[in-house]
Amino acid sequence: MATKLPTDYSEGSIRVLKGLEPVKQRPGMYTRTDNPLHVIQEVLDNAADEALAGHGKRIKVTLHADGSVSVEDDGRGIPFGLHPEEKAPVIELVYTRLHAGGKFDKGKGGAYSFSGGLHGVGVSVTNALAKRLEVNTHREGMVASLAFSGGDVTEKLQLRKAAEGDRRQGTTVRVWPDARYFESTQLPLGELAHLLRSKAVLMPGVTVSLVNEKSRDTQSWQYKGGLRDYLMQTLTADPVIPLFEGEGFADSNENFAEGEGAAWCVAFTEDGQPVRESYVNLIPTSAGGTHESGLRDGLFNAVKSFIELHSLLPKGVKLLPEDVFARASYVLSAKVLDPQFQGQIKERLNSRDAVRLVSSFVRPALELWLNQHVEYGKKLAELAIKAAQTRQKAGQKVEKRKGSGVAVLPGKLTDCESRDTQHNEVFLVEGDSAGGSAKMGRDKECQAILPLRGKVLNTWEVERDRLFANTEIHDIAVAIGVDPHGPNDPADLSGLRYGKVCILSDADVDGSHIQVLLLTLFFRHFPKLIEAGHLYVARPPLFRVDAPARGKKPASKVYALDEGELTAILDKLRKEGVREGAWTISRFKGLGEMSAEQLWETTLNPDTRRLLPVQLGALDFLQTESLITKLMGKGEAAARRELMELHGDAVEIDI
Repeated sequence: MATKLPTDYSEGSIRVLKGLEPVKQRPGMYTRTDNPLHVIQEVLDNAADEALAGHGKRIKVTLHADGSVSVEDDGRGIPFGLHPEEKAPVIELVYTRLHAGGKFDKGKGGAYSFSGGLHGVGVSVTNALAKRLEVNTHREGMVASLAFSGGDVTEKLQLRKAAEGDRRQGTTVRVWPDARYFESTQLPLGELAHLLRSKAVLMPGVTVSLVNEKSRDTQSWQYKGGLRDYLMQTLTADPVIPLFEGEGFADSNENFAEGEGAAWCVAFTEDGQPVRESYVNLIPTSAGGTHESGLRDGLFNAVKSFIELHSLLPKGVKLLPEDVFARASYVLSAKVLDPQFQGQIKERLNSRDAVRLVSSFVRPALELWLNQHVEYGKKLAELAIKAAQTRQKAGQKVEKRKGSGVAVLPGKLTDCESRDTQHNEVFLVEGDSAGGSAKMGRDKECQAILPLRGKVLNTWEVERDRLFANTEIHDIAVAIGVDPHGPNDPADLSGLRYGKVCILSDADVDGSHIQVLLLTLFFRHFPKLIEAGHLYVARPPLFRVDAPARGKKPASKVYALDEGELTAILDKLRKEGVREGAWTISRFKGLGEMSAEQLWETTLNPDTRRLLPVQLGALDFLQTESLITKLMGKGEAAARRELMELHGDAVEIDI
């Protein structure tokens, strides 16, 4: 009888994690693990969401002497009755189930129209990573309390009547973070105080306080001056023009959901470190995102329009968004009905519509302000032009070092205007018709287009000195400015003309084949481009869904990369109450079928596109080389058959 080896892989090898086990196994997927600040912030965000919804005027955070932290609010209190489907107390589900919460229903009548919570994961993560967590909620004349340890209920729900005269409403949560999950259990007090202060700024009239039992210190914040006062107190240098502030929110007749929009305050300084803070539904987005892109877009277009109107731009100077943004400090607070964040800790907003949302309010407001204050407008224009001239001079210095012996660029290359290599991109586009749409839809300042005819040669077994016999490969090499080389050659990348070399092919099987052929070319003959992080794959959508208006959301166009995303979009529309079949689904047969505007919005615009960097990943160079040899080698039919037999069931076939 064969002995079972420890490395055997069978049905019993698969483990299904239940409840809050995934959080305990991989806490870094759900929260920051350097310290417990983010798990406390999850509780704080719930209290802030109550205030944002108009149901609270006070939030109190207490650092207790025993190392625990409590967050108290005067909101509505968490419901403690039985959930109609789960048959368990709602307050228990909120703290013990992933993806359970009151913030999924964004439609009319939902408990929270605008909120930071959207995953239903937050406080259940806090609970999973806590030695003990206690919840007390005052609601409807009753007091409910229960306690947990490591995410499990240790003291079941107890209900009692509130004392006579006690009309309190709200929730108090006390957390003892478990040291096993954090590098340090010490909260960064400066970061916590900054977070609480910013919540007060974003919610005028709400009092936010911090009590430290050890030091016996109490800090309290309440702002009536809002973003302007906050930015002025935070700046390290005086603004050279008055602060530009404003806000704009959609009504029911506009292209966005009612109430969506932003408030902002912007300062321009000549020196000092810029202050840049952004928030979405009160959640701090330290890594920025599409709402910041909208602010940048609105500022740039307004200043550019003012400069053109007054003929202020010197000959030969090209203005870029970064020139206007270089000396800008700002605080931005956006309200988005259904925000899509990157990751659970919500550091970056990914919602594509937020670019257009914020820009549509910022641009007209700034254009009006500049034309009402022409002298200040000219001062701002001067700052931007000075930044552009400095940038262009730096680019010219780099260009001179490249030398003059440059090959003649291929005629079909539609080059960009900028010579700033780091900023420039070239798209290798499948087909002339797609190339035409790309040329019209691109940003001609920094995006170049090189159309490729038909399938590129499989170069896996082509000798380097024979490469240039193929016109397409010759044109690619000349356009990017790098000669073919091997993995161990001292490749010269000083002639590289673009910081990003992007493969852009159709979203279908033929497009994938072209993608593979180009990836083969770069891996075999331009490996240093991959190593230095210059190669990317653009991902155009395969489907477009025209969705009807639903609830507060107007009619919209949504793009899906593949069948999986399409299914998810349709499921979401059904949950939002859209009748089956009320939507229209269009499948793009190829890039050439997309209009220039669609191609820009989905694939070329840096703020809304999906661009994948090409990296070796878990495999080293030799392992990758072996795998590609099996796939692309001419005498490897047997190896390919073996690969297909082993992994064929993992492949989706497009018939």
